[in-house]
Amino acid sequence: MPKKLLRISSKLQKQYKAFKSGKKILIFGNGGSAADAQHIAAEFINRYTLERKALPAIALTTDSSVLTSIANDFSYTEVFSRQIEGLAGKGDVIWGLTTSGKSQNIIKAFETAKSLDLKSVAFTGKHTTKLKDMVNHLIVVPSNSTQRIQESHITIAHIICELVENLMFAQEN
Repeated sequence: MPKKLLRISSKLQKQYKAFKSGKKILIFGNGGSAADAQHIAAEFINRYTLERKALPAIALTTDSSVLTSIANDFSYTEVFSRQIEGLAGKGDVIWGLTTSGKSQNIIKAFETAKSLDLKSVAFTGKHTTKLKDMVNHLIVVPSNSTQRIQESHITIAHIICELVENLMFAQEN
Protein backbone atom coordinates (compact mmCIF):
# COMPACT_ATOMS: atom_id res chain seq x y z
CA MET A 1 0.00 0.00 0.00
CA PRO A 2 1.41 3.44 -0.87
CA LYS A 3 2.73 5.41 2.09
CA LYS A 4 0.31 8.22 1.23
CA LEU A 5 -2.61 5.95 2.11
CA LEU A 6 -1.00 5.02 5.41
CA ARG A 7 -1.20 8.60 6.67
CA ILE A 8 -4.29 8.42 8.82
CA SER A 9 -5.98 11.63 9.82
CA SER A 10 -6.20 12.36 13.54
CA LYS A 11 -9.90 11.43 13.41
CA LEU A 12 -9.08 7.87 12.37
CA GLN A 13 -6.00 7.20 14.50
CA LYS A 14 -7.92 6.21 17.65
CA GLN A 15 -8.51 2.62 16.55
CA TYR A 16 -4.88 2.12 15.56
CA LYS A 17 -3.50 3.69 18.73
CA ALA A 18 -5.87 1.68 20.93
CA PHE A 19 -4.84 -1.61 19.34
CA LYS A 20 -1.15 -0.68 19.35
CA SER A 21 -1.29 -0.08 23.11
CA GLY A 22 -3.22 -3.28 23.84
CA LYS A 23 -6.64 -1.66 24.27
CA LYS A 24 -9.95 -2.70 22.75
CA ILE A 25 -12.72 -1.21 20.69
CA LEU A 26 -16.38 -1.53 21.70
CA ILE A 27 -18.72 -1.05 18.73
CA PHE A 28 -22.49 -0.58 18.76
CA GLY A 29 -25.53 0.62 16.82
CA ASN A 30 -29.22 -0.13 16.24
CA GLY A 31 -30.84 -2.09 13.41
CA GLY A 32 -28.63 -2.17 10.32
CA SER A 33 -25.97 -0.31 12.30
CA ALA A 34 -26.02 -3.15 14.85
CA ALA A 35 -25.25 -5.57 12.03
CA ASP A 36 -22.49 -3.24 10.84
CA ALA A 37 -21.05 -3.13 14.38
CA GLN A 38 -20.87 -6.93 14.37
CA HIS A 39 -19.35 -6.92 10.88
CA ILE A 40 -16.64 -4.43 11.89
CA ALA A 41 -15.80 -6.32 15.09
CA ALA A 42 -15.44 -9.51 13.04
CA GLU A 43 -13.04 -7.79 10.63
CA PHE A 44 -10.78 -6.82 13.56
CA ILE A 45 -11.05 -10.13 15.46
CA ASN A 46 -10.63 -12.42 12.47
CA ARG A 47 -8.95 -10.50 9.67
CA TYR A 48 -9.71 -8.01 6.97
CA THR A 49 -7.21 -8.85 4.23
CA LEU A 50 -4.03 -9.94 6.02
CA GLU A 51 -3.26 -13.14 7.90
CA ARG A 52 -2.46 -11.75 11.35
CA LYS A 53 -3.18 -12.01 15.06
CA ALA A 54 -6.64 -11.10 16.30
CA LEU A 55 -7.33 -7.55 17.45
CA PRO A 56 -9.62 -6.95 20.45
CA ALA A 57 -12.98 -5.65 19.28
CA ILE A 58 -16.38 -6.29 20.83
CA ALA A 59 -19.78 -5.69 19.26
CA LEU A 60 -22.12 -4.66 22.08
CA THR A 61 -25.07 -5.84 19.99
CA THR A 62 -24.58 -9.60 20.24
CA ASP A 63 -25.31 -10.85 23.76
CA SER A 64 -29.09 -11.32 23.86
CA SER A 65 -29.12 -12.12 27.59
CA VAL A 66 -27.27 -8.92 28.45
CA LEU A 67 -29.35 -6.79 26.05
CA THR A 68 -32.70 -8.13 27.22
CA SER A 69 -31.88 -8.05 30.93
CA ILE A 70 -30.75 -4.44 30.73
CA ALA A 71 -33.80 -3.49 28.65
CA ASN A 72 -36.08 -5.28 31.12
CA ASP A 73 -34.47 -4.21 34.41
CA PHE A 74 -33.57 -0.64 33.40
CA SER A 75 -34.65 0.46 29.92
CA TYR A 76 -33.63 0.05 26.31
CA THR A 77 -31.89 3.43 26.64
CA GLU A 78 -29.30 1.72 28.88
CA VAL A 79 -28.39 -1.32 26.71
CA PHE A 80 -25.06 0.08 25.51
CA SER A 81 -24.18 2.41 28.39
CA ARG A 82 -24.35 -0.41 30.96
CA GLN A 83 -22.08 -2.57 28.83
CA ILE A 84 -19.62 0.30 28.38
CA GLU A 85 -19.65 0.85 32.14
CA GLY A 86 -18.86 -2.82 32.74
CA LEU A 87 -16.51 -3.64 29.87
CA ALA A 88 -14.59 -0.50 28.94
CA GLY A 89 -11.30 0.46 30.47
CA LYS A 90 -9.00 3.45 30.28
CA GLY A 91 -7.69 3.90 26.76
CA ASP A 92 -10.40 1.82 25.09
CA VAL A 93 -12.30 3.28 22.14
CA ILE A 94 -16.09 3.48 22.02
CA TRP A 95 -17.35 3.42 18.42
CA GLY A 96 -21.03 4.09 17.78
CA LEU A 97 -22.87 3.98 14.48
CA THR A 98 -26.12 5.89 14.04
CA THR A 99 -27.90 7.03 10.92
CA SER A 100 -30.25 9.39 12.76
CA GLY A 101 -27.96 10.68 15.50
CA LYS A 102 -31.04 10.78 17.73
CA SER A 103 -31.33 7.32 19.30
CA GLN A 104 -31.48 7.66 23.07
CA ASN A 105 -29.43 4.51 23.70
CA ILE A 106 -26.64 5.80 21.45
CA ILE A 107 -26.69 9.22 23.13
CA LYS A 108 -26.64 7.61 26.59
CA ALA A 109 -23.71 5.40 25.54
CA PHE A 110 -21.67 8.43 24.52
CA GLU A 111 -22.65 10.28 27.71
CA THR A 112 -21.35 7.30 29.70
CA ALA A 113 -18.16 7.16 27.63
CA LYS A 114 -17.58 10.86 28.25
CA SER A 115 -18.20 10.52 32.00
CA LEU A 116 -15.64 7.68 32.10
CA ASP A 117 -13.16 9.74 30.06
CA LEU A 118 -13.08 7.17 27.26
CA LYS A 119 -12.10 7.92 23.70
CA SER A 120 -15.12 7.98 21.40
CA VAL A 121 -15.86 7.92 17.70
CA ALA A 122 -19.33 8.39 16.22
CA PHE A 123 -20.34 7.63 12.67
CA THR A 124 -23.53 9.54 11.89
CA GLY A 125 -25.75 10.84 9.17
CA LYS A 126 -26.57 14.48 8.63
CA HIS A 127 -28.15 15.04 12.07
CA THR A 128 -25.40 15.30 14.69
CA THR A 129 -26.68 18.03 17.00
CA LYS A 130 -26.87 15.89 20.13
CA LEU A 131 -23.59 14.06 19.56
CA LYS A 132 -21.19 16.73 18.34
CA ASP A 133 -20.20 17.94 21.81
CA MET A 134 -20.22 14.51 23.37
CA VAL A 135 -17.71 12.58 21.25
CA ASN A 136 -14.03 13.00 20.55
CA HIS A 137 -14.34 12.33 16.83
CA LEU A 138 -17.37 12.63 14.60
CA ILE A 139 -17.51 11.13 11.11
CA VAL A 140 -20.54 12.61 9.33
CA VAL A 141 -22.11 11.32 6.14
CA PRO A 142 -24.04 14.39 4.93
CA SER A 143 -27.20 12.58 3.92
CA ASN A 144 -30.72 11.91 5.17
CA SER A 145 -30.90 8.56 3.35
CA THR A 146 -30.47 5.68 5.80
CA GLN A 147 -29.26 3.39 3.02
CA ARG A 148 -26.59 5.83 1.75
CA ILE A 149 -25.44 6.55 5.31
CA GLN A 150 -25.06 2.83 6.13
CA GLU A 151 -23.28 2.15 2.83
CA SER A 152 -20.88 4.98 3.58
CA HIS A 153 -20.33 3.86 7.18
CA ILE A 154 -19.31 0.35 6.17
CA THR A 155 -17.06 1.68 3.40
CA ILE A 156 -15.31 4.03 5.82
CA ALA A 157 -15.04 1.22 8.39
CA HIS A 158 -13.43 -1.04 5.78
CA ILE A 159 -10.92 1.69 4.97
CA ILE A 160 -10.10 1.95 8.68
CA CYS A 161 -9.71 -1.83 8.95
CA GLU A 162 -7.33 -1.88 5.99
CA LEU A 163 -5.27 1.04 7.27
CA VAL A 164 -5.00 -0.47 10.76
CA GLU A 165 -3.95 -3.85 9.36
CA ASN A 166 -1.36 -2.28 7.09
CA LEU A 167 0.06 -0.09 9.83
CA MET A 168 0.28 -2.95 12.31
CA PHE A 169 0.99 -6.03 10.21
CA ALA A 170 2.05 -5.25 6.63
CA GLN A 171 5.74 -5.91 7.37
CA GLU A 172 4.90 -9.37 8.77
CA ASN A 173 3.20 -10.46 5.55
